[in-house]
Amino acid sequence: MKVLVVGKGGREHVLAWKASQSELVKHVFIAPGNVGMKNIGTLVGIEEEKILELADFAEKNKIGLTIVGPESVLALGIVNEFEKRGLKIFGPTKEAAKIETSKDFAKKLMKKYNVPTGNYETFDNILEAKVHLDNQSVPIVIKEDGLKAGKGVTVAFSKEEAIEALEIAFSISGNKVVIEEYLDGFEFSIIALANGETIIPLEVAQDHKRVYDNDKGPNTGGMGVYSPVDRIDKTIVDETIKKIVNPMLVGMKRDGIPFKGFIFAGVMLTDSGVKTIEFNARFGDPEAEGILPRLKTDFIQVILDVLDNKTLELEWDKRYAVAVVMASENYPKSSTIGSDIDIPEKLESLVFHMGTKIEKNRLQTNGGRVLSIVSYGHTLEEAQRNVYRDVKKIKCKQLFFRNDIGSKMCYNNKNK
Repeated sequence: MKVLVVGKGGREHVLAWKASQSELVKHVFIAPGNVGMKNIGTLVGIEEEKILELADFAEKNKIGLTIVGPESVLALGIVNEFEKRGLKIFGPTKEAAKIETSKDFAKKLMKKYNVPTGNYETFDNILEAKVHLDNQSVPIVIKEDGLKAGKGVTVAFSKEEAIEALEIAFSISGNKVVIEEYLDGFEFSIIALANGETIIPLEVAQDHKRVYDNDKGPNTGGMGVYSPVDRIDKTIVDETIKKIVNPMLVGMKRDGIPFKGFIFAGVMLTDSGVKTIEFNARFGDPEAEGILPRLKTDFIQVILDVLDNKTLELEWDKRYAVAVVMASENYPKSSTIGSDIDIPEKLESLVFHMGTKIEKNRLQTNGGRVLSIVSYGHTLEEAQRNVYRDVKKIKCKQLFFRNDIGSKMCYNNKNK
């Protein structure tokens, strides 16, 4: 079959790379893709938000399966359009994607179906939000309601920081804000392929959201990830599926908005059990780079089985994988365009492109997060050594990275 991957970042790079390894796949198209994907398949000159053009392309080229990467495209209703034309596509409808595109919507669903999460209130004006804040203790979490590309979340450790976050959020016309209880514990990401009540969970990863070492600085789209996570054993995974993922999927189906695609749960393991931080309606980035390279089962077969409401046992590489993001200086506040990147030809690590371009035969930066470098190891420490050895071989004056991806000190775990 022919497969179309929609998107242009690191997540889409690894999705296309994994699809290209499938015995079921004759050819991979990526729309629009990036320069790092050119040897995996055919780059299609259609921007990801051009839904009608993408649907026309899929019809004309007899695409057997389309896989959607970005949440922004799901929010625009690409799945609705493809399904209307009878095209096979893996991703949630615009309505189901609201579990990510509206934090208030997701919280209401969690409350309705008894999915464990932090206490919260939603506000559409700053005065009421400030009154509520006066009666809360810190730390506390301020979340802007809509799509924020992994940002728009402030963990405030003082009332002054919380008020500043509210003022920034409400400076945007029509913005709503969720003020949420701070959850303390061990954070992890679990992603499952889902179709209604059919669930195939993937192995667990731990993302590193803060921009600097030791979890300092503002939240980002993710600065690196590792998988598997030894602390999250099968018992905890089973509890997460039973208490968080399954009730959410059952509830959405009951409400007439069944979820199909990659469902992502950000979870905190607290002293009182697992609790939901957030839901996303797509594969995480950089979680995709940390998890999918370890999957040995045919990725496309897994998707097709889920679409047919079948389940199967997945086979995994037993090694650890660590993915380190190389980002533009000043990210997440700003990005760089046009800074030359020199990647040695014989790196042992996998290199996935997140924000790059070719200009005058030179690879250059073209975004906030630029590269995701992935290495394996028989231990987590070996995978760390391998990935940082290669990260340091990549030369670019305007790139930086965290030095502690996979370290136990992340996410306040020093005393856990």
